[in-house]
Amino acid sequence: MSVLKDTNIIKNESKVSEIFENLTSKPFTTIKYDKPHDYIHYYWDRYIKFTWTTTSEKSVNGAIFELIIYTLLHREQILPFYTQAKVAFVPNIEFDTILYSKASPICLSLKTSLRERYKQADLEAIALKYVHRKAKCYLLTLSEKEAESVRKKIGIGDIIGLDDVIDCNNSQIDNLITELKKYKFTESTSIDIVTGNLIK
Repeated sequence: MSVLKDTNIIKNESKVSEIFENLTSKPFTTIKYDKPHDYIHYYWDRYIKFTWTTTSEKSVNGAIFELIIYTLLHREQILPFYTQAKVAFVPNIEFDTILYSKASPICLSLKTSLRERYKQADLEAIALKYVHRKAKCYLLTLSEKEAESVRKKIGIGDIIGLDDVIDCNNSQIDNLITELKKYKFTESTSIDIVTGNLIK
């Protein structure tokens, strides 16, 4: 039985979902943790140990990180949210995560490491804000040094679309989760402003 499928976080089982659910004998809904970053550490540490004993492809890293964040949002009752989301009037972009609020749509871009990929996240944020002026866009990563570097670029105006870069290793993600809980998220309106896999 797949808890990921039962909670609608995935529609179909895959190699990645199988890896995630085999990282611990417990379903993600019962994992105990004090802070959101502890939950992320719990799963990511087990995944890293898993890759030492298997031939897991590096391309799986990002997909596992996404599942960790999706399940964390579910645990924190930050629902509903869309994954692999397309937004009306923002062509040719598939966002990792969109939380839809009439007050402020929120985009979460998920990258285990950044390198030059923060530029893609920034362009996606600019495109979203061109249509939804009050949108908030956050880049979540596991790379502490890269997060700090990109945050400095935001501070001096070299990056104009992203509101912040969140290091998921510490209290930055805890603070973001607290902030997200202040919003009331809903499904998008009848004209399908947001489409994608809806998790609620």
